[in-house]
Amino acid sequence: MIYTRGIPTDWDRIAAEGNYGWSYQEILPYYLKSERANLKRLQNSPWHGRDGELAVEYVPFRSKLSKAFLDAGKYLGHRRVDYNSPDYFGFSYIQATMSKGHRWSSAKAFLHSKKKRKNLHILHSTRATKVLIDPATKTAYGVEFQRNGRVYQIKAKKEVILSAGPIESPHLLMLSGIGPKEHLESFDIPVVQDLRVGETLYDHITFPALPFILNTTRLTIIERRESTIENFVKFSQYGDGPMSSLAGVETIGYIKTNESDELGDLPDVELLGGCASLASDEGNIVAKGIHLADWLYRDTFKPLENLESFSILFMLLHPKSKGHLKLRSRNPFDYPKLYGNYLTHPKDVATVIAAIRYIIKLVDTPPFQKYGAKLHTKKFPNCVQYEFGSDNYWECAIRTVTSTLHHQIATCKMGPAWDPDAVVDPELRVYGVNNLRVVDSSVIPRTIVAHTNAPAIMIGEKAADMIKRSWGMVS
Repeated sequence: MIYTRGIPTDWDRIAAEGNYGWSYQEILPYYLKSERANLKRLQNSPWHGRDGELAVEYVPFRSKLSKAFLDAGKYLGHRRVDYNSPDYFGFSYIQATMSKGHRWSSAKAFLHSKKKRKNLHILHSTRATKVLIDPATKTAYGVEFQRNGRVYQIKAKKEVILSAGPIESPHLLMLSGIGPKEHLESFDIPVVQDLRVGETLYDHITFPALPFILNTTRLTIIERRESTIENFVKFSQYGDGPMSSLAGVETIGYIKTNESDELGDLPDVELLGGCASLASDEGNIVAKGIHLADWLYRDTFKPLENLESFSILFMLLHPKSKGHLKLRSRNPFDYPKLYGNYLTHPKDVATVIAAIRYIIKLVDTPPFQKYGAKLHTKKFPNCVQYEFGSDNYWECAIRTVTSTLHHQIATCKMGPAWDPDAVVDPELRVYGVNNLRVVDSSVIPRTIVAHTNAPAIMIGEKAADMIKRSWGMVS
């Protein structure tokens, strides 16, 4: 639900690499087209749309820690900004895809009001298993899918559009014979087109295990305490209260660590201020969601369950470590194998440690110290051989609890014809195959300063225009 677009430099670099039509000025209209912003003090901003279908608002619930985060940023020299404008380098409350405190998903925004259109047919409980391609002409002509145990095929009059996301789109392409030749042949899949599908995978990571303890009560969200009838009514009737929070995440800030090689105000880390920690839900949701080991939760975080605790997350914006994706088998119901290769590049390790040190420095400022904020210094049991706070300790810690933020990109990488790693061209057409496009975040070719929700929607808006142009259709 966090609404971030990527900064102008991100998209201008993508365009400069041969991806015509993808500069910041060229994609901005598509962000504005879909957006229906209701943002206090930004009503007249030229950087926000007001007539689109995607509701964007500030999160209505704010703890006192959200103001402490912004004030601490100011104390360290950071400005308050609209991070979705070209003047992005600073701190802000989070803009989210929500309406009156409730999640406003892409389905609510773009699908629910269109479900009765005669040219739209939605099949639920259905799994696409293959793109049908004529091997002689290399032309996509339909899709195979399974529903209620039966196999069906449906034909396309014009083209097939694959929008299955950065994991399933490359999976489907490879199952359909589009991918690395040797890899497909190892599963006896007939090769239609030899492309480096899945061979590039970038992702954003975080370290959710940096809790701070407060000596002031009722500043954080504690699930057991907030699960009341009163708070449920606040949320369901008025879209307010702690249940409207984004799991405690309230604020955002962009920083440039001393590990950055960039010139100018180009961030390498995003900070996410929050009013909750891994202990706030007693280990029942977030810890399980990131597959945190039970022994580690019991030892390090369970003692915090009855205390006021919070964490500030960071996001490594431009990881140097590159992963990949492979088939597990030729069975479409077998999930593909993802190799994140996180923290394999030493620069990523150094930047992550710099981010941790910056967060500690941020919380050591007067806006947080007035609440008695103190770092929880219990060592991870597997890192006791290192001095707490040393580079060796933090490296051990991040290799223990690093978590994905599910921003996988580049598995169907967009690029010009001369890019050997490109899977689709700048109009998202699969190289060497007629009438087949990929339209989702898997095409983003390089890391961007964004959570991938908004960019994926923008890609859909832009692709719609490209498809209409291809077929001579007028909006």
